[in-house]
Amino acid sequence: MAHTPTAAEIAAARQALAQADPALARAHEQTPVFEWRLRPGGYEGLFHMIVDQQVSVASAAAIWARVVAGLGGVVTAETALAHDIEHLRTFGLSIQKARYAHEIARAQVEGRVDLDRMDGLSDAEATAALVSIKGVGRWTAETYLMFCEGRTDVFPGGDIALQEAMRWADGAADRPNEKQAYARAEAWRPHRGVAAHLLWGWYGGVKRGEIAREEVIMGAAA
Repeated sequence: MAHTPTAAEIAAARQALAQADPALARAHEQTPVFEWRLRPGGYEGLFHMIVDQQVSVASAAAIWARVVAGLGGVVTAETALAHDIEHLRTFGLSIQKARYAHEIARAQVEGRVDLDRMDGLSDAEATAALVSIKGVGRWTAETYLMFCEGRTDVFPGGDIALQEAMRWADGAADRPNEKQAYARAEAWRPHRGVAAHLLWGWYGGVKRGEIAREEVIMGAAA
């Protein structure tokens, strides 16, 4: 069952991260309190994440509304499989995403991946189960586990915004690649998911002009 981390749990994790790693201390000081962004899980949650990818927020919302209406207001593996690929495309889905809707649904109904009962799996086991489904990559799997299950030690190292915030935090000249980001985040166990939320919050605040960031590269003010 999904667990939404409480404000006290997030605050304690942030404090632990800031004390353990000076690179995160500045992000912690500058980033306001945030809530955990928990979304519905199961088939609906994973399918929704696929729909949201590679389109604007407004377009994703419009397409998802059409999907929900087209499936009669009930988004399940069974209702998705009740429509063929071409019919799913009439909701605004690309052919690829329509196919993924079926791939995820078949994994669910065939019992290969039970999206409603993943709490018995470790983070690594759950990630492996999700990426075994065609159309579900590692980033999707990890963000699903964070946002739909409330797992607090999952880190999507392939996320570009996180990589850029990590560059800021470390005062590095270059953004870490995916492999380097995963390696760097090892220092943040067992709170890597909270670290990700913290870095996202910092990155978003800077981009919106709400947080002033003095960039430091290799010890010299930029």
